[in-house]
Amino acid sequence: MARSGIRIGLNKGHQTTPIPKKAKPSHAKGRLSKKTQFVRSIVREVVGFAPYERRILELLRNSKDKKARKLTKKRLGTLLRSKRKLEELSGVIQESRRAGH
Repeated sequence: MARSGIRIGLNKGHQTTPIPKKAKPSHAKGRLSKKTQFVRSIVREVVGFAPYERRILELLRNSKDKKARKLTKKRLGTLLRSKRKLEELSGVIQESRRAGH
């Protein structure tokens, strides 16, 4: 908010130029880097899926979404993690269908 230089009123106070704040390195935490993304894709390619992920893939293929959601929530702990995992695995199924056709 611009200050007027006057003692009273809505914009009271000494006129100053705002200094833009630098982005903290801590704000970048959790952001996926290209290197990490590449490494994870290689690991997924080599190692494959965990047993519970294979089971969930099977449930999703048989359109048992609720059961899959319950299982992922039990394994991963929170509903948000469960939703993310289901989104990831349903994306994998779609990719395999595209590659198949």
